[in-house]
Amino acid sequence: MFNDLIDLLLTGTLDTIVMVGSSAILAFVFGLPLAVLLVCTDKNGIYPSTRIHEPVGWVVNITRSIPFLILMVALIPFTRFIVGTSYGLWAAVVPLTLAATPFFARIAEVSLREVDQGLIEAAQAMGCNRKQIIWHVLLPEAMSGIVAGFTVTIVTMINSSAIAGAIGAGGLGDVAYRYGYQRFDVQIMLAVIVVLVILVMLIQFFGDHISSQLDKKRV
Repeated sequence: MFNDLIDLLLTGTLDTIVMVGSSAILAFVFGLPLAVLLVCTDKNGIYPSTRIHEPVGWVVNITRSIPFLILMVALIPFTRFIVGTSYGLWAAVVPLTLAATPFFARIAEVSLREVDQGLIEAAQAMGCNRKQIIWHVLLPEAMSGIVAGFTVTIVTMINSSAIAGAIGAGGLGDVAYRYGYQRFDVQIMLAVIVVLVILVMLIQFFGDHISSQLDKKRV
């Protein structure tokens, strides 16, 4: 019995890591440029354009406001088109990515907006073009906050992956639902909770450590 429980937890944990890890990478790849776009096209940005900023902001806000479970169900046809199935681990990556991308974009946007305007003006005075300002001023100065925000995003994605797992995506949510809830096995439910707590604490620890190291390099 104990060995079976360990096997279930290991398999569920690995599936959750793959699911969340893949989605997190995609959310970072799409979310960070989206945040830069929102900041730079603002009326006070270096590429001011309300025609771009307002529609992008609306799309981000609308997507971010949809509960994950509803978004996951609504995206079933799109998910099936992308990965060929609406069931399983890789099918969950699509809604997880689409849910996490605008969430992370807004968090990263806050960090980018906190960059001292004086640094941007100094870079402009030295003759830096707008691309150089983004790469050498905005992103380096905001990176500590961006990493901290990305850590929060991953933790949120772990919570969402548990919901996805409970409706067929695999991972720890699937273990908790099928072997814990449906079989009234409190031991499995508690074991899954402990593993999720440990996973979140480890991610938060490493995220905070990386963020603090980046913060020290700025000083």
